[in-house]
Amino acid sequence: MAADRIEAITTLLVQSEEAHGVYERSELDGVYDQDWPRWYAAYAVEHGIGALLGHDVTVDELAAFLASSSAEFQQSEPKSAEPWATYTAGRIAAEL
Repeated sequence: MAADRIEAITTLLVQSEEAHGVYERSELDGVYDQDWPRWYAAYAVEHGIGALLGHDVTVDELAAFLASSSAEFQQSEPKSAEPWATYTAGRIAAEL
């Protein structure tokens, strides 16, 4: 079901966010990672986003998608009530 797939992708994006937070604190000494979309994408690819989508997706493809989704989410008017991960998971399920 589409809703189950979106929920699973949302969970994976939230896990990516949490793991990236640990990475920023431990490896970057708390410095903001400007290349976070690539990090998230690598994590998501490594942790099975392709299986959730039913086809392979590259780190580069997903990183570009995450960056554009983040920019679109931040600029949306009116502001979305849903979290970024949920918003982006829906877009990933529909567009990738």
